[in-house]
Amino acid sequence: MIKKKICLLGAFAVGKTSLVKQFVHSIFSEKYQTSVGVKVDKKELKVKDQDVTLLIWDIQGEDEIQKINSSYLRGAAGFLLVIDGTRRDTLKTAQDLVQRMRDLIGDLPFLVLLNKSDLSDQWELDPNDDEQLIKNTWSFTKTSAKTGSGVDDAFYQLAEMMLAT
Repeated sequence: MIKKKICLLGAFAVGKTSLVKQFVHSIFSEKYQTSVGVKVDKKELKVKDQDVTLLIWDIQGEDEIQKINSSYLRGAAGFLLVIDGTRRDTLKTAQDLVQRMRDLIGDLPFLVLLNKSDLSDQWELDPNDDEQLIKNTWSFTKTSAKTGSGVDDAFYQLAEMMLAT
């Protein structure tokens, strides 16, 4: 059994905890709960005939005042970078986080999740933002923690990326 630590990173209230709950337990709650520090879950899966245990570190959100504790990142094999499609400012936080990750622990496989795709009528990101992500050579996908759309695929895709390195 291969074990891989992944971190979920992003601004406050982008849906990191909801994504983990959807992936690990197939549940969604409308009630917002702020993560304090880190919460660790695990899920076993089969990726290309390999048994893999994902140790999923749901790390508190980041903003101008509260920065992520760098000790939470040690030992990570990859990360999911979550952006809230209904809040354009979370894209800037994500860009800052990628740079900090690279400075702290080097280049790791990561996937950007454009979350809350079920709220497309409230979407603030536009095609130019997608082009910016592509220009940065970031792999990204749209997800909805509420409906589950794209969630399992995103975790499996990151697992495949980590196994390939």
